[in-house]
Amino acid sequence: MSSINIVAIALIIAGALGLAYGSFSYTKQTDKAVIGPLVLSVSEKETVNVPVWVGGGAIVLGGLLLLVGRRKP
Repeated sequence: MSSINIVAIALIIAGALGLAYGSFSYTKQTDKAVIGPLVLSVSEKETVNVPVWVGGGAIVLGGLLLLVGRRKP
């Protein structure tokens, strides 16, 4: 399997996941203070929305790359 096919399949999977879930979230450590034996930290939960056109575009681009990868020179 060529590298173009692997990238194409990854784009199709990522696009499908983006359309299925619509957003993802992660936790970001922002501040940390150490005062003697006391440790204070702040965590922020960030949410990233994935637009529908990005998910659909990734699927279309992956499909086009699969077609290009199948061509024989």
